[in-house]
Amino acid sequence: MAHLSIEEATRLATRALRHAGASEAMATSTALALVRAEAQGLASHGLVRVSQYATHLRNGRADGSAQPVIASHKGAALLVDAKQGLAFPACDLAVATAITTARSLGVCFAGVTNSHHCGVLVDHLRAVADIGMVGLGFANSPAAMPAAGGRHPIFGTNPVAAAFPRRNAAPMMIDLSLSEVARGKLMVAAREGRPIPMGWALDSEGQPTTNAQAGLAGSMLPLGAVSSPKGSMLALIVELLVTAVIGAQFGFEASSFFVDEGNAPRLGQAFVVIDPGALAGSDVYYERMETLIAKMLQDDGMRLAGARRARLEEQARQSGLTIPDQLKAQLDQLAA
Repeated sequence: MAHLSIEEATRLATRALRHAGASEAMATSTALALVRAEAQGLASHGLVRVSQYATHLRNGRADGSAQPVIASHKGAALLVDAKQGLAFPACDLAVATAITTARSLGVCFAGVTNSHHCGVLVDHLRAVADIGMVGLGFANSPAAMPAAGGRHPIFGTNPVAAAFPRRNAAPMMIDLSLSEVARGKLMVAAREGRPIPMGWALDSEGQPTTNAQAGLAGSMLPLGAVSSPKGSMLALIVELLVTAVIGAQFGFEASSFFVDEGNAPRLGQAFVVIDPGALAGSDVYYERMETLIAKMLQDDGMRLAGARRARLEEQARQSGLTIPDQLKAQLDQLAA
């Protein structure tokens, strides 16, 4: 295993992305996000993505010279065009502008169109929680799940996220995809030759399977799909919110992130920023938050959303990251 400080990992990832064609701003924003994910223990969204993004930059699936712009801004609604670049600079612009707008108007809906993979969705909301506002996030992704009653992939795993600030403690950070399990669990099972539980995935013919490789070639099942269509309905809501409302491509129109060749995905993200002071007031908000959290913590073993990730990140910032030697060698090669 290789050991890197946070700063070393960030410089390495930035150089790798710059050599693949990303602008300095895009490479820096993306590297910071990937290193943070790695530090939080989210390896599937961490440094392993550098190679994927670099390949997409070289193959034209993402434009490294793209500069996101505010395409429209009317009242409390705004739209950022990522210009088919990597998602992180566009999401940064959308959230920063949404915060400014919410300070004035109390709330803002910010969409990002013509975008790419956005990493850990809730991390885009940290700046919102840091100033005492509530943030919500939504995103679509290449098709991986069928619609309710269907057999073939239509929706992505379409994550949703929320950040709720606390007065004297770390914010509550919530992030989940709408598939029954993360696709990464199938990848691990396939690599190790293990079966998967029934109810996780369908094969390419739309039949339930316990074969991980067949599941990867087929589709993921939505959250709770075995007993109800609720997960699929939630995925539908997110899909429409970040496509029909803001003009991004549907998941079934985007090539998989896990193939080198393909189209520019042109996906969508959306962020809602809410100032509690414009509603019940900040004092009421914090009192209600802490009352609920105190009640939750009465149960032994209860863990607040985001607490584990925050603890791991703090440890990593003090003692550094440990990554597989193969990944370190790959990053060195990309950065050379």
